[in-house]
Amino acid sequence: MSVCKRSSTYHLRRRVPARYIEVEPRKTIWVSLHTDSESVARRKAVDAWSQLIECWEAKLAGLSDQALERYEAARELADIRGFQYLDMNSVTRLPLEKIVTRIEAAELPAQEEVLGKVDATALLGTAEIPALTIEECLKLYWSLAKDKTLGKSADQLRRWKNPRKKAIRNFVSVIGNKPINAITRDDMLDFRQYWFEKIEAGSVTPNSANKDLIHLGDILKTVNKMKRLGLDLPLGELSFKEGEKSTRPPFSDDWIKTKLLSEHSLARLNSEARAILIGMINTGYRPSEACALTSDTIIFDHDVPHISIEPDGRQLKTRHARRKIPLTGVSLEIFKEHRSGFPRYRGKSGLSATINKYLRENGLLESPRHSMYSLRHAFEDRMLAAGIDDRIRRDVFGHTLNRERYGRGASLDQVFNLLQKIAI
Repeated sequence: MSVCKRSSTYHLRRRVPARYIEVEPRKTIWVSLHTDSESVARRKAVDAWSQLIECWEAKLAGLSDQALERYEAARELADIRGFQYLDMNSVTRLPLEKIVTRIEAAELPAQEEVLGKVDATALLGTAEIPALTIEECLKLYWSLAKDKTLGKSADQLRRWKNPRKKAIRNFVSVIGNKPINAITRDDMLDFRQYWFEKIEAGSVTPNSANKDLIHLGDILKTVNKMKRLGLDLPLGELSFKEGEKSTRPPFSDDWIKTKLLSEHSLARLNSEARAILIGMINTGYRPSEACALTSDTIIFDHDVPHISIEPDGRQLKTRHARRKIPLTGVSLEIFKEHRSGFPRYRGKSGLSATINKYLRENGLLESPRHSMYSLRHAFEDRMLAAGIDDRIRRDVFGHTLNRERYGRGASLDQVFNLLQKIAI
């Protein structure tokens, strides 16, 4: 980095890279480093050059033919110049002295006309708000919402993306692929009416419609916020009143023993799916949690055989989902045959569909409303009937405790003794 002393002050002197000819008419720049110490000057020169590069890059982006790039460049350049970016209406409402300061900062000699236009756009707030279409918003959303997908497996990410893609697809089918800044209250009410007609016809529930509206709102609000578009989106008061939430009924103990566990009833179900189903009887784990188990999380070299639910290559449903569950009864026996887990379903989808289809086609559902998940409900009912403490039940299921958590909770051995008494 070249530093030269002029009078008693050191300056940064350097040729302007060819890349920035469009936005920097000078061939060589001189920048005062405001020091008479050469060592200090050399340290300050590095930062000064970095700031110049940032400024030139922002100005190059400001010449882009892409509206979003120009808008973001204006915001960045204003920040580099020490100003908050404000739109033109906000600038005109500033005190006169602050407006003058911005105008003076944007004024440049005539030979620097191109550079001056970019500066004026940034400091006077004349950047055009980019007309991003609804479908373009979805493309931007994936990168803007990365914090929501940290730790998700490929299958979890796919299942997270699909309902959001569907929400955008449904919205565009109703109002078209309009720019985000052209979405009106009437557009949102038309979309609500689209869902109301489906609810009225009985083809969807209010809950399904609300999920679509929530996903759509999240996408549009995230883009508006993170791209600092400053739009007043008409997204309020659109949700539907939901009726009583239906829950899966539990399997009765008798059904589990005489139907699901009867000889040959699960014989034609593939061995891994069968093991996951039987393992669920005395653990109540979520199917996705079972799929992720490995030899490292199926523990037999311990006083209490157990499984450990961990965020291993995937995101857990909640922070309380990380837990240890003792293995008892038929669940213990089936895990002895599958100590390495279930590679057929690890990181993949299709388990629930496979098991539920088998149960349905073989008359193994206690009612049409039952599913494999009914085993989880049955396990909780057995714990409740045995008088097992609420804290322990929630810890076993990985549920949130609706009060402060004090202490470490019951030991693995204590939980094993309790679950052993209700094991099938």
